[in-house]
Amino acid sequence: MQEFDLVVIGSGPGGYVGAIRSAQLGLKVAVVEKEKSLGGTCLNVGCIPSKALLESSEHYEFTKNEIKSHGVSCSNVKFDLKQMLNRKNQIVSELTQGIEFLFKKNKITKFQAWGKLKSPTEVQLKTETKTETIKAKNILLATGSYPIELPFAPFNKEEIISSTSALSFSKVPEKLIVIGGGYIGLELGSVWRRLGSAVIVIEAGDCLCSSMDKQVSEKFLSLLKKQGMQFHLQSKVTKVEVKNKKAKLFFEDSKGQSNTLDCDKVLVSVGRKAFTKKLGLENVKLKTNSFGQMEVDKNFRTAQKNIFAIGDLIPGPMLAHKAEEEGVAVAEFIATGYGHVNYETVPSVIYTFPEVASVGKTEEQLIDEKRDYLSGSFPFIANGRAKALNDTQGFVKILADKKTDKILGVHIIGPRAGDLIAEAVIAMEFHSSSEDLARSFHAHPTLSEVIREASLSVHKRARQI
Repeated sequence: MQEFDLVVIGSGPGGYVGAIRSAQLGLKVAVVEKEKSLGGTCLNVGCIPSKALLESSEHYEFTKNEIKSHGVSCSNVKFDLKQMLNRKNQIVSELTQGIEFLFKKNKITKFQAWGKLKSPTEVQLKTETKTETIKAKNILLATGSYPIELPFAPFNKEEIISSTSALSFSKVPEKLIVIGGGYIGLELGSVWRRLGSAVIVIEAGDCLCSSMDKQVSEKFLSLLKKQGMQFHLQSKVTKVEVKNKKAKLFFEDSKGQSNTLDCDKVLVSVGRKAFTKKLGLENVKLKTNSFGQMEVDKNFRTAQKNIFAIGDLIPGPMLAHKAEEEGVAVAEFIATGYGHVNYETVPSVIYTFPEVASVGKTEEQLIDEKRDYLSGSFPFIANGRAKALNDTQGFVKILADKKTDKILGVHIIGPRAGDLIAEAVIAMEFHSSSEDLARSFHAHPTLSEVIREASLSVHKRARQI
């Protein structure tokens, strides 16, 4: 029987990053992955392929509608959906091969099998042809999550679909209805709207992305509406019927009135659930909470102290970069006795157009906490670089403690927000004040100057650029 210092079940961002860090620290590591390719949901059917399609569709829409403002003439602009999908698949393939290379480089053993806990120190590996068991001093559960299915709208991969199916349509649907106003549905809805779909979003809440700063959420909604996306907020879907390869959706609107909508596709995007099916938790006396997630201590240990859980399996935002840092923390804890993740600086990004990014507290959270704070904001329309890009929608908003000036939250809606938020993350990691940002050089002309101006605005000192 093969023995390892650490066996990781799942090769998504948390699993493979944790495995690599463990190997770098001198541990003998194995990774068990049920799929043929490494990378988990994020790399294969999530973060990466969706961003590839977002980029391609954005290029198409820009060339069709905006490039003429730059003095460039293009006629008869068309897109090749097959090529877009091929490009997406090629990117995924290259990145999964990259993980394979890193596993070999770091001498990590890979098992393509279904991993199941047999005991606190044993993992059963099952394939179509055989079953074997390996021993582990430590086990890391990193099996991720899967899309939640509505009981009255089960996925059939044709008319009623999950985010996975929405990455590979053979043709652009005439009408796409998205159930859920979260980031996954809005990103994929944006892809197909740009390519010609009429997209309608139905959301039970009174705003998009409920955890988002309200001022940003309101601006986000108005901009998506201007792009042609339709919304029914405070609306509840009650039934979906499929007939003749079409779907009919029944819902109650904000006034309680019954409505129906016909469409080609219904994308159900109401969240994800921790993947613990057939993982053998009962064999090691581990249980899940009411949300299907596992409870862990500050070092990510379950009730079985040598079994760890990270990522979507535990409470917190379901984000790839959160899982990565947790994987690193587990590796370092096993090897050195120390591991840490700062949850106050976990950024969140929505890759629509414009992008939305945030880190730290929202204004609503600070009000609920009865915390005295100052707020400063600055619009991209007053920024020279944004004007050169012809992309001036949105703003940067900075929240700081009224007494200490420590930055408590940063919220961005606008061009390249997903890249700009990194500055805010680093500033908060080092407990910076808004004054620190305001007095730091920002090259001119750059989009990052909007962050500086928002910092100046906290104390009413912003300037026009």
